[in-house]
Amino acid sequence: EVQLVESGGGLVQPGGSLRLSCAASGFTFKNAAMSWVRQAPGKGLEWVSTISFGGGSRTYADAVKSRFTISRDNAKNTLYLEMNSLRPEDTAVYYCSRANTALRGQGTQVTVSS
Repeated sequence: EVQLVESGGGLVQPGGSLRLSCAASGFTFKNAAMSWVRQAPGKGLEWVSTISFGGGSRTYADAVKSRFTISRDNAKNTLYLEMNSLRPEDTAVYYCSRANTALRGQGTQVTVSS
């Protein structure tokens, strides 16, 4: 069964940091480009970042560039998103996804509030 399971979300104050993880199974993770997307309350899905299958290429949405870092550990079939300098507008459910497919996890809630 193909599965993506996110973890690491929570409540954090503005300026704080969180590290999200996504455990992948059921497909050849090391051959798949992976992405993070998010959905804020009342809004549509927003692309956040993508990493190539080998990790050598990473792209970011302007809204998170220089604050977020995507990475992967192919030996552990795990995708990460390091989020720093968090802002209230980063509040959303964060999903990992296999890039260019409809495959997505169940999401993890990130709330940035004082």
